[in-house]
Amino acid sequence: MNKPAIEGGTPVRDTKIYYGHQYIDDADIQAVVDVLKSDAITCGPKIKELEEKLCRMTGAGYAVVCSNGTAALHIAALAAGVGEGDEVITTPITFAASANCALYCGARPVFADINPETYNIDPAKVQAAVTPRTKAVVAVSYTGQSVEFEPLKKICRENHLTLIEDGAHVIGTKYNGQPNGSVADMTTFSFHPVKTVTCGEGGAVLTNDETLYRKLLLYRAHGITRDDAQMEHEPDGSWYYEQIALGYNYRMTDIQAALLISQLDKLEMFSRRRKEIVARYDEAFAKLSGLFVQKEIPESDTTRHLYILRIVPDKLRINRKQFFEALAAENVCCNVHYIPTYYFPYYEKLGYRRGLCPNAEKLYEEIISLPLYYAMSDEDVESVIEAVTKIASYYAKE
Repeated sequence: MNKPAIEGGTPVRDTKIYYGHQYIDDADIQAVVDVLKSDAITCGPKIKELEEKLCRMTGAGYAVVCSNGTAALHIAALAAGVGEGDEVITTPITFAASANCALYCGARPVFADINPETYNIDPAKVQAAVTPRTKAVVAVSYTGQSVEFEPLKKICRENHLTLIEDGAHVIGTKYNGQPNGSVADMTTFSFHPVKTVTCGEGGAVLTNDETLYRKLLLYRAHGITRDDAQMEHEPDGSWYYEQIALGYNYRMTDIQAALLISQLDKLEMFSRRRKEIVARYDEAFAKLSGLFVQKEIPESDTTRHLYILRIVPDKLRINRKQFFEALAAENVCCNVHYIPTYYFPYYEKLGYRRGLCPNAEKLYEEIISLPLYYAMSDEDVESVIEAVTKIASYYAKE
């Protein structure tokens, strides 16, 4: 397939603009330096400080920070009691970790299709996927837009399931005025550098359930406790501890925690800028017949992690791959989020086949993730709009 070119044209910009990038300022750097000069660079006071801050910002009763978003999903699944022979319902339009967390526990992921306009998991498809083996639902708030909590919570309540929100994209979003992180039984966050706030790598699980909280603490740190109330034997002394579950070393360092505490001070600023960019994109792209703008549910006050451009193949003379390459030729570097999880060879070997979720599969063929991050200048934003408009107009069908 030839790379599309617009004859006689020059790129809209001379330098590349990438789809995502972290923003680190002097306050962030100083926060890390202060920890490096302190007595504790891991298992220290910054962990508790960060967890308390996450609770204040989201309204959640408890927070457990950990090494990354995948670890957060794993310990959330374990805390939900997911085990051998169980089923966990999730979406295929997500990073693999959303389904892998079920496999880590010996369970089977079950994929439910998406709403073709919002791109989030469709509650009706979740309902249809419930079986006597279903233990939990991992609902991904894709791009930062909140999932439809009310119908999902009703399904989970009626079937005695745990609702885990994969909130890797969602920090800063509110559902009916309530911050995501305090709505589901558990919400997991990711703090990878392309997310709204970052500490390099890092994750968290938030919950209002104390029983789940105690389990999360155990699974994060080897299944080991120093709590006398949890021990089965009389302590030998103040040094004594016991392993009472099979846990993992999913701890976060104080270095990361300090950086994230500083980043969270800027969350409102980051959120406001992302909303400005999304509004500008929506305004520009809604006018182009060859493009479809992602719909939002009214309940979600969204801080968008990803901006998904969806092409309408019937109205263009090029497909998604060609559109993607044309943007690269304009020095607008994009990405695609996501390849349906069950397309991967590992899942094929487990017996999954294409055709499971037609809406998700069609979406994958048509989407491109455009640049979206706090430090984008107005000029950067207009360059992206100019490039998209240029390509969509040039290749529009008569």
